[in-house]
Amino acid sequence: MISSSDCIFCLIASGQAPAIRIQEDATTVAFMDVAPASDGHLLVIPRSHHKSILDVDDSAITDVARVVQKMARAVHKALSPEGMRVSQFNGRAAGQTVFHYHVHLVPIQAGERPPSHGRAAGDPDRIEAIAARIRACI
Repeated sequence: MISSSDCIFCLIASGQAPAIRIQEDATTVAFMDVAPASDGHLLVIPRSHHKSILDVDDSAITDVARVVQKMARAVHKALSPEGMRVSQFNGRAAGQTVFHYHVHLVPIQAGERPPSHGRAAGDPDRIEAIAARIRACI
C-alpha cells in the first residue's frame, strides 16, 4: 500500500491517528469531518495515498465512489437532509487542504448554505452522536 508518513489521512487509514469512523473496509475509510460544514459532514478516502484525482488509480477511485454512494444513502436515511453536496477538491487553488484524494459528503437542510469546509472544530460528542445515527443506517 502506498502511504505517506506525514499525511493525516494516511495516519487515520492506518489507525495511527484518531477519527470518528463510520465504516472501513480493505481499501477505504469513511469518517466524520472534525470541522464539519454541517451536521453529518463526512469524508471517504482510499487507504492508499494519492495526492489528487490526477494520480488516483482506477481501482481506488472506483472503491471510493462505491462507498460514497453507500454513505450518502446512510446519511439520507439517518438525517433526512433536503440535499447533499458531494464534492472533491484538487490543488490548493481549488480549496484542497489535505493532499490525499478524498470526497466530502455535506448534508444540507432547507435554508442552509454551508461552506465547502467547516471553519472550526465541531463538538466531538455531537459529531459522535450523529455518526452513531449514520452507522445505524448502513
